[in-house]
Amino acid sequence: MSVLDDIQVYEKRRVIYVIFTIVFFLLFARLIQLQWIFREEYGQQAEVNSVRIIPKEPVRGYIYDRNGRLVVDNRPSFTVTVMPYEFDKRNAEYLASLLNMEPRELQERIKNGSKYSQFIPVKVKRDVDNKTVAALEENRERLFGVDYQIESMRTYTTKAYASHILGYTKEVSETQLKTLDPEEYSQGDIAGAAGLVPRYERAIRGKKGADYSIVNARGQIVGKYDDGRKDTPALDGSDLYLTMDFALQEFAESLFTNKRGALVAIDPNTGGILAFVSKPDYDLAYLSGVTPRELWRQINTDPNRPLFNRATLTRYPPGSAFKMILAIAALEQGIITPETRMYCSGSFPYGDKVFKDLHVHGSVNVVDALHRSCNVFFYKLMLQVGLDTWSEYASMFGFGQPTGLDISEETAGLLPSTAYMNKRYGERGWTKGFLVSLGIGQGELGVTPVQMACYAMLLANKGKYYQPHTVTKFVDRVKDTTKIISYGIKREIQLSEDTWYYVREGMRRVVQEPGGTALTARIKGIVSAGKTGTAQRPHEQKDHAWYVGFAPFDEPKIAIAVLVENAGFGGAIAAPIAGMCIEHYIYGRLIRND
Repeated sequence: MSVLDDIQVYEKRRVIYVIFTIVFFLLFARLIQLQWIFREEYGQQAEVNSVRIIPKEPVRGYIYDRNGRLVVDNRPSFTVTVMPYEFDKRNAEYLASLLNMEPRELQERIKNGSKYSQFIPVKVKRDVDNKTVAALEENRERLFGVDYQIESMRTYTTKAYASHILGYTKEVSETQLKTLDPEEYSQGDIAGAAGLVPRYERAIRGKKGADYSIVNARGQIVGKYDDGRKDTPALDGSDLYLTMDFALQEFAESLFTNKRGALVAIDPNTGGILAFVSKPDYDLAYLSGVTPRELWRQINTDPNRPLFNRATLTRYPPGSAFKMILAIAALEQGIITPETRMYCSGSFPYGDKVFKDLHVHGSVNVVDALHRSCNVFFYKLMLQVGLDTWSEYASMFGFGQPTGLDISEETAGLLPSTAYMNKRYGERGWTKGFLVSLGIGQGELGVTPVQMACYAMLLANKGKYYQPHTVTKFVDRVKDTTKIISYGIKREIQLSEDTWYYVREGMRRVVQEPGGTALTARIKGIVSAGKTGTAQRPHEQKDHAWYVGFAPFDEPKIAIAVLVENAGFGGAIAAPIAGMCIEHYIYGRLIRND
């Protein structure tokens, strides 16, 4: 071999050595990058690929009534989940067919869940049956990333719906997720949406846990990660104990069959709600699991508006049931005395109008006027008291403002004043003729049944206002602790004993004495008091029937307000409903036929 050949061989070897050296340094640099520079990042990714985090849902707290009766229970339910990172999108249509879903809906849910994390299971279908679970098990080899978990589903144990007070839960929206704690809520989770649930959501929901499991390349669980030391248990929610009596609730709802309206009964010694009816209503069982779109659309478009809470969101004139406010204002301001008499001829001409009464009552004082519901007396009295004084006393009794009841929806109603009337009609756009109608609870005045129940409570206990509420305590079974919710007297209306006496005496006679408009509210063996109202509604054929009252008269245990829409006279329709409910609550049953 020549020298030239030796040089060529040497050069080739040199090139090979250089190439090997470069490759070695590249591999070494990559090793350093993996082991040191990006060690934490790639380590986390590798761990995610082999470790599956399975959220553990807590059991929502149970709900009991004032007597310890279970009214809201839980049952186990299967929820199907999809891990976006592992799921083959080409199987979406097949999975949708197994779940009886539209493929587009399934894909949309997976896509929305992926926005938050590729490595957290997305809940795609709730409350699936055993047959569907079996189908998923049979196709586990094909459907990588598809799994199911057991959650609790609400069930309701009584004949009463109580839908507007108990409320329901629904999946949190994307908008809600932006404002909620990401450690507590994720895509597909549920939260309280109506009734008392949103107010007590944090206590009743509990706290999520998590299981860490090792999975193989096929997504199958092969064991516990770190021997389960990282697992965290779910903490069940606290149990709620209500102020409500569900025996009374069931009975009250039965009296509203085929009626529209509301009933609110309250304990005048605590402010606790005893019964809360809004009709028409709906079966909460329809909303506790997966509500079919057609059913949800049907409930939403029902002309009777079953989702609308008539106990807290209506704004109806109360009619003659409001007359006690005017009587109190006049007595307290010294405008009249208990002996002051006015003559009722059956009508009251004022301006170019004639305001009618149902009867000719003759000469009456304030007690007589309440007893016999004399409109003319209160027409005249309103002109003497004036708008702003009347409005001031109505405000003292809680009108024109929310009661603060611990549910998620309530309106303030409408309580007019001079400022309101000037703004609405202009300073010259209204006259004192507007006041005449207000004297009997008509015109520019709107109240809710829950406000009227609080009004009855104040009349029952002579001005002590207890915050109306539905929950008396909640019990944390995990920590074995009980938290009592006690509101006490929120405020007190200071009136003279004479004023309380004469107004309450008028109400007693309404129920107990001949000539009263609420004789149908009488209760065997119990003296009660109340006031009827028949509220006219423009453009509606029939009036709304009202009743407010309390019993027993000397030591009240229950105050009540009843509204029946488009039913006619309060004494004929609302009063007997109230009387039967009071009787049922005090005696535990109806005894009028005994």
